Amino acid sequence: MTALLEVQALETAYGSSQVLFGVHLAIAQGEAATLLGRNGMGKTTTVRSLLGLVRPRGGSVRFLGERIDGLPPDRIARRGLAIVPEGRQIFPNLSVRENLLAFAARRNASEEPWTLERVYHLFPRLAERQRNMGNQLSGGEQQMLAIGRALMTNPHLLILDEATEGLAPLVREEIWQCLATLRAQGQTLLVIDKYVQRLIRLADRHTIIERGRVAWQGTSAALDADHGLWQRYVGV
Repeated sequence: MTALLEVQALETAYGSSQVLFGVHLAIAQGEAATLLGRNGMGKTTTVRSLLGLVRPRGGSVRFLGERIDGLPPDRIARRGLAIVPEGRQIFPNLSVRENLLAFAARRNASEEPWTLERVYHLFPRLAERQRNMGNQLSGGEQQMLAIGRALMTNPHLLILDEATEGLAPLVREEIWQCLATLRAQGQTLLVIDKYVQRLIRLADRHTIIERGRVAWQGTSAALDADHGLWQRYVGV
């Protein structure tokens, strides 16, 4: 299967401090993949490197068959790579509707593009709160809005960085159900989260990052069969 995203020998540093050491990763169209590891091990730096927010020092990143490492973030985003960032980062002084419309684009050729109506169907609570400002929403509603905003770009690849962090259990479950729906609809996903059991049920393949290096890669079945990996690298 041809990779939608292919990362080879990625090296990234902040000044003189190197963070990533030869990271490799491949995600096929329609696949759900994860990045796992403890905090500070290089997961977010990997994502920032993919998005062009930090320029890699070595290696390559190919997206849709073309090199994107070294491109500015806006050009990478326009190619169809979207992020639901840690901390949500919605516009507090725009309404729910305005937050969604501000990101509307057609970056893939889907026959069923994401529209306001489709996002509201996925998250009925956003439909109810569509006239409320971003700063008037609960944390869970803000997270729903952040996901909906990214979907409105109609991305080829959707990256979710700690999308369930800090949410109440019921709201967290809504987010997991949303991700399962997206997965079933064929949306390509890269998910960073700490809930390994849920990720095993959601994703096809997993990559564990340890001190900026790939410590392990494999399938959900392989990860489920070796709970020692969880203790060693994820700390659950």
